[in-house]
Amino acid sequence: MSRPSQSPSEQPDPQPQDGQEPHVPEQHLARPLGVYVITVVLGLEALGLAAAGVWLTIGVFTQTPHSMASAVFLIVLIFALAAALAAVTVNAFKGFRWTRSAAFVWQLLMVAIAMPALLSGATFTGLALLLPALAAIYYLFTPTVVSFSLRAGGEHPVI
Repeated sequence: MSRPSQSPSEQPDPQPQDGQEPHVPEQHLARPLGVYVITVVLGLEALGLAAAGVWLTIGVFTQTPHSMASAVFLIVLIFALAAALAAVTVNAFKGFRWTRSAAFVWQLLMVAIAMPALLSGATFTGLALLLPALAAIYYLFTPTVVSFSLRAGGEHPVI
């Protein structure tokens, strides 16, 4: 009687071939400094969005909005963005490769919000939005962060 076939995740690692180094499990890889910077920036931005959602929710109950439907939609949208950014933060810390593109797009939006603030004279607000976004963008493209995030979710590197 034959054994049922194993899924790829249940099969043992193949032996290294042609002088390749043996596979190092994910928990043994050191996180680069850039991963910590990116996750702190994304985490603070997610918390800021959640705080804005709470502030808008309180505002709906303390002030009369022009349109209740648009106020509720905006609150739901902000909380959804906060949850999505929190998910990107957690998975960027784990080293998933898809988080780099999501984090990059979000940081570009932060730069697009920061520039008008800087140009209108709100220097502190503009710098508070711009500098962390630029730091995250820089670290997203450093070789150590790129190599750390070349995993698709399993133990095995993609490339």
